[in-house]
Amino acid sequence: MNAWKKLKDYKRKFRPDLKKLFESDPDRAKTFSVKTPHVYFDFSRQLIDEKAFKYLIDLANKKELGKKIKAMFSGEKINVTEGRAVLHTALRSDTLPEVKAVLNRIKLFSEEVLSGKRTGITGKKLKNIISIGIGGSYLGPDYLATALRPYAQAGMNLIFIANIDATDFYEKIRGVDPEETLIIVVSKTFTTAETMHNARTAKKWFKNDPEAIKKHFAAVSTAREKVEAFGINPENMFGFWDWVGGRFSATSAVGALPLSIYLGFENFKKILEGAHWMDKHFQSEPFEKNIPVLSALLDIWNINFMGYKTRALLPYSQGLAKLPAHTQQVEMESNGKSIDINGKPVKLDTGEIVFGEPGTNGQHSFYQLIHQGTQIIPCDFIGFIKPQYYTDYDPETGVTHQEELMTNFFAQPDALAFGKEDKNLAKNFPGNRPSSSLLLEILDPFTAGLLLAWTEHRAAVKGFIWGINSFDQFGVELGKKLGVKVREEILKHHNDPSYRTGSELINIFFNGKLLG
Repeated sequence: MNAWKKLKDYKRKFRPDLKKLFESDPDRAKTFSVKTPHVYFDFSRQLIDEKAFKYLIDLANKKELGKKIKAMFSGEKINVTEGRAVLHTALRSDTLPEVKAVLNRIKLFSEEVLSGKRTGITGKKLKNIISIGIGGSYLGPDYLATALRPYAQAGMNLIFIANIDATDFYEKIRGVDPEETLIIVVSKTFTTAETMHNARTAKKWFKNDPEAIKKHFAAVSTAREKVEAFGINPENMFGFWDWVGGRFSATSAVGALPLSIYLGFENFKKILEGAHWMDKHFQSEPFEKNIPVLSALLDIWNINFMGYKTRALLPYSQGLAKLPAHTQQVEMESNGKSIDINGKPVKLDTGEIVFGEPGTNGQHSFYQLIHQGTQIIPCDFIGFIKPQYYTDYDPETGVTHQEELMTNFFAQPDALAFGKEDKNLAKNFPGNRPSSSLLLEILDPFTAGLLLAWTEHRAAVKGFIWGINSFDQFGVELGKKLGVKVREEILKHHNDPSYRTGSELINIFFNGKLLG
């Protein structure tokens, strides 16, 4: 009997009850947890027992997960649809000469900006960094920048502009002095429509002055000719490689350049060290104690056997406010696939919907549905022992901000797991709702990098087991191609205001108002 069928058959008979599972096994919290020097992972409140756990490990072995992980780290071209290796882990391993060369250039560039040696055209110190990119060119770096704001270098400000909506651009530059601003254009091919349109608008902000553009613009790209044609000094261009996918690029120059200026290069190096620690843990730990592997196997259990296809990511840290958005891309762009690596339709559910909000904000928003709704939504809680900002004890409660925050971090998983009976059914909490908890010491560059790599590897493991390619993203292409055709229609309307298309929706847009 194959591993998938064993799990399916077992689930048919298995009626997990968390109250009973904890009552029957006083050591359950120890049995279903992983303790490391940097993170404690407790998955005892997931709806599994020892037999289900064993079958999940068997599934990983039968799907040759170890072999697939090794193939990824060794640089085999596992992105089969695009014929590419998947080597974002090499960005933090300090082994490839080409990676070290780019990092050394970024170190020098960032130090020159921070020291004031590299200035704007009027001689003013560059204090504002505006990174223009979209998708993987900003979501990962934005997560890291938000998480590590307490580590920002004195007087430095990092702004991300992604949306083609001009509101994003003009609201972000409000109050910003262009004479003190460095623009970083992030686009591998230097053809990404939204990014290049925003970059050209940035040029207008600098009055299209060629000398100002040379001083105030840098690029993260592989398209040297296009970068030069844009007017950026090629010495201010930093490359990366086709074996780095966009959503896995935060530890490449995509994140390294803006973050090294904003946080200082040494802090960016600590991000790499944290990611590398998780890479080694993922590569070397047995599956039974491997945090990314276990996280992914529990997701598969919930999605494919329990029928729970949505996951909530609930960081009890305001600094992790952007982690859910980054995770959405990593998970939903990677595994939102219906064709397997052999080009055949998949016969099971792949991917999941991920959403989240920092605690305790989410508790006053969507936790009602999580606790008492008809849908079951597995949850991941992330918390820290120490705060990023220390506060005194509150005179009324006797606890600090961090202690008050963490009372909720500890209470919510228990409320979900064990519920509360009440004769008034409107106040009844059914419980038996699964969750996992990650506890770390403090949110700093190392742990921010660790969480980044945990997110990446978790998504990859699911793809390996489902037999899909987690490293392409053709699903984003069709809308963009159709958008080019719509742009052509708009240009025809520019040339002939009486021109109309076959789309009533577009024609209303041409009219400039809804009626008339």
